[in-house]
Amino acid sequence: MARAILFVLDSCGIGGAPDAAKFGDEGANTLLHIAERMTLKLPNLSALGLGLAIEAVSGRNPLAPTVLKGQWGHAREVSNGKDTITGHWEIAGVPVPFDWGYLPHTIPAFPADFTEALIARCGLPGLLALRHASGTAVIEDYGEEHLASGKPIVYTSADSVIQIAAHEESFGLQRLYEVCQVARELSYPMNIGRVIARPFVGTVAADFTRTGNRKDYAVLPPSPTLLDCLTSAGRAVVSVGKIGDIFAHSGTGREIKVAGHEALMQASLEAIEALPDDGLVMTNFVDFDTNFGHRRDATGYGRALERFDAMLPMVFDRLRPGDLLILTADHGNDPTWQGTDHTREQVPILGFGPGLKPRALGARASFADIGQSLARHLGIVPLASGKAW
Repeated sequence: MARAILFVLDSCGIGGAPDAAKFGDEGANTLLHIAERMTLKLPNLSALGLGLAIEAVSGRNPLAPTVLKGQWGHAREVSNGKDTITGHWEIAGVPVPFDWGYLPHTIPAFPADFTEALIARCGLPGLLALRHASGTAVIEDYGEEHLASGKPIVYTSADSVIQIAAHEESFGLQRLYEVCQVARELSYPMNIGRVIARPFVGTVAADFTRTGNRKDYAVLPPSPTLLDCLTSAGRAVVSVGKIGDIFAHSGTGREIKVAGHEALMQASLEAIEALPDDGLVMTNFVDFDTNFGHRRDATGYGRALERFDAMLPMVFDRLRPGDLLILTADHGNDPTWQGTDHTREQVPILGFGPGLKPRALGARASFADIGQSLARHLGIVPLASGKAW
């Protein structure tokens, strides 16, 4: 019987989005540019066809040759965005049919009616930052003032997002969540995709550290995703990491929240072992994006890829006949690119399963081809978008 495992390697783009110039990202290429700065040792991902996928998009395979044992291809995004929600929804068969709301590069970036209502409803002494900013830098810049004043740090980015940072102990984690819930309600008229709680700890700027208690408040997908359809069909769905938040907990089944790639992999392995026939495990490996892409740390990103690659045999060992493992990404985040935002790129599609014959999947017209292929593999009715391979 068939089972499916879907791993999203957050931000592992491979360049070449046809409309990258529209987003200011023409020439961005996350994995190729990392490989140009260090010798990437990724024997397992290479055997699945990652190097061939990069070559198909960029014209060069930066990985060492190996015996191919996977199915490989690449996909472009048809939704108008380069953020986490847009990429994941399209992967799950629901391209975003509308434009998100974005906040301007002004200071303040937020409309007065939003900030005034947030302060009044949450009983806050005020708000800090109120601008576009890097998540780590904004905590360094405003964290000490936040501790002294009790004012949360509110900022945004090139994504359709409002992020609110506060000290997990002095401000309180639950209070931060409550502020984010109010911000979520107030931001609906602006068509903002996500509000994210960003708790941190530490005493001075030099040692402020974000914790693993991040929480995303997303809008519901506009139509049923692969996860919704599987749940409606009575299939088991296990969501590991921030998948539950990304899909606003719609169709996400049993949710497992852990932080760090090793913990995410361990939770995924346990979920695979327990997964019944016709079920799905979906995991987001966020550290590539959060810890290295946004921080423009190409070497750290590369080392994280190597550690992830070294864990893959544990996944292979847990696959049964009929299982399908797909690895992909939701967007790019080129650590060599200007700024600290995501980059508009194509993504790799790597497939593997016991007895699955290696072959090229070609250039896919939409990320939704992934969701449609999984729907067919698991034997449910076709999704509204995407073409199965």
